[in-house]
Amino acid sequence: MPTVEVMSETLASQVAAGEVIERPSSVIKELVENAIDAGARKIEVEIQRGGVAMLRVRDDGCGMGPEDAVRSLERHATSKLRTSEDLNGIATLGFRGEALPSIASVSRFVMLTREADTVEGTEVKVDGGKAHEPKAVGCPVGTSIEVRDLFYNVPARKKFLKAESTESAHIDHQIRLHALCTPGIGWVLRKDGRVALDLPATSDRRVRIESMSGGESGKSLIEVPRHERRGITIEGALLPASFARRGRKHQYVFLNGRPVENQTISRALKEAFKGGLQEGLQPAAWLWITMNPALVDVNVHPAKREVRFAEPAQVRIAVMDAVGEALRAKPIAPPVLTSKPQTSSAVPLEMAGGSQRVVRERDADSTPEKSVPSKAIWRHQEQRELEVETEEGMGAPDFRIVGVLSDRYALLEGEEGLVLLEPKAARERIFYERLIEGGEEIDSQGLLVPVLLELDARDVDLLMRHREHFDQAGFTLESFGGQTVTISAAPAFLNSGDVKRALIDLVDLVVDRDAGSRVKRLAFEGFAAKVALIGGRQDGWSVSSLPSLLEELFRCDLPYCDPAGRPTLVQISFQELDRKFGKR
Repeated sequence: MPTVEVMSETLASQVAAGEVIERPSSVIKELVENAIDAGARKIEVEIQRGGVAMLRVRDDGCGMGPEDAVRSLERHATSKLRTSEDLNGIATLGFRGEALPSIASVSRFVMLTREADTVEGTEVKVDGGKAHEPKAVGCPVGTSIEVRDLFYNVPARKKFLKAESTESAHIDHQIRLHALCTPGIGWVLRKDGRVALDLPATSDRRVRIESMSGGESGKSLIEVPRHERRGITIEGALLPASFARRGRKHQYVFLNGRPVENQTISRALKEAFKGGLQEGLQPAAWLWITMNPALVDVNVHPAKREVRFAEPAQVRIAVMDAVGEALRAKPIAPPVLTSKPQTSSAVPLEMAGGSQRVVRERDADSTPEKSVPSKAIWRHQEQRELEVETEEGMGAPDFRIVGVLSDRYALLEGEEGLVLLEPKAARERIFYERLIEGGEEIDSQGLLVPVLLELDARDVDLLMRHREHFDQAGFTLESFGGQTVTISAAPAFLNSGDVKRALIDLVDLVVDRDAGSRVKRLAFEGFAAKVALIGGRQDGWSVSSLPSLLEELFRCDLPYCDPAGRPTLVQISFQELDRKFGKR
């Protein structure tokens, strides 16, 4: 059995780096947090090749003297904690004292720093954990840290890095996150010599939000006025329900100046919309929360992304109250309905017990309205019943269309009994097989006026890296620079007004952000299933459309299930119905 030995300082730092430094954006996070803690009024970030070749963070903060500069590269060295009691009231972003030595142990590291009351600064170099003698140099007040060849001496870590564009997108996201958190600081981001972001300092948070969220979003912002409850202060901004998306990456929560993630806050945000969101969607929000640091544990995650509250119920109530007041000032738009409302006449029908039930007669091309009780069953007069004609030899059942259950299912009569059809699932199966059959592309149509879509930098990277899949799905996309994508063509089945929403939905569905937010390359069959899910939602359906829908469905190889394996049709046999009614 091997003997137990104490690790060398270099090896210990590299192990610590595994917890703190996951990718180039992790380095950026640690360095800009130190710059913010140093009182910087302007922070400049420069990267090359996604930060793998080089990244540099400059600030005009307080800087350090020679002794502090050298000591800062020792493990567990920090200016932000003195006693264990300080852990109960952490008010700074960085505090562990592991970031700089960890970064220096897996890169070629150079730090220049100078205090305001000195005439010369200090340069400290470290190559893979091996420190050089510090020396005096001329440099501006503040600190500049340059990191080159990240993970050059840890190839096992380097091979897990993604494409340069992906790593660059994560850095872009990290900078924007901190820029939103600190509107009073000016930010500049340069990528491969090009200015990608230039944000002047402002005292107005809304100005910073508008400058980073895009014109359409900026015009729709709903202010969350300052709200206080039991020592918790909340303010910020929201977007209406129409901007809601899957996932929570468009929710920005800043707690005591720190970007955080917390399920309690996310759930409270959604609950505050009181059913005004479609199922599975999350609201977009920017919230600044201030509370007693002693009631927050920021030390529960190695990268300090998550926090834990001593009194989560109080935080939940405070968020719900603050967001609820903002929404009451500007009413929530109701969820978008997928059915097109039609006119109809209502006829009361006597039921057992003297109660009445509404049954409506509809023309063959009508669809049910949402305002009618969901249990109502639509019936059609005999002369309005439709017959499904199927091609000879296709093996499609001969259904008679009886009516519609609410606006969700079509009721069909087959030879064996009652059949319920889920038109949305049927459309998904049709779109899916149309897309993958023989590798054929979905019919696309050019847009008279190209649509501009502003997205998160990571989403733009996803679109550009998988552009061939989107092309095959009918979308013609081009990068417009920064976080903007141009859509010049879209699937023919989409209405022009649905193009932007459909592409956003598709991005949300294909992005897999598990395992440290890594985006996995999807097989085309999986991508096609996502496209089918979007296509199945488009427009409503009517009774008159059912014959052609059934005809197309039974041309599919697997007509009885959607791409996810859920049924498109469910049969209730006459025998089962007889049994339920007590017949023999």
